[in-house]
Amino acid sequence: MATIKEELKGKIIEVLNLEDITTEDINDNDALFGEGLGLDSIDALELIVLMDKEYGIKLSDPKQGKSIFQSIETMAAYITENRTK
Repeated sequence: MATIKEELKGKIIEVLNLEDITTEDINDNDALFGEGLGLDSIDALELIVLMDKEYGIKLSDPKQGKSIFQSIETMAAYITENRTK
């Protein structure tokens, strides 16, 4: 799962154009929204697209995203269990 976490960090930085952040700056358990990485609702939509494009995971319920996108750790666990690509 460590590989997925590093891959996710890189993809998030790339997709969201987080120019001043490196993968080392993102802790696996840091919050992605609010106090942590500081992502917003537009970023959440980008993450939904990323999940679909890269891992074949379609999120139909936006409320589901709230629990999945808590941290890199929760995203990696969800991807490991549900990926189709």
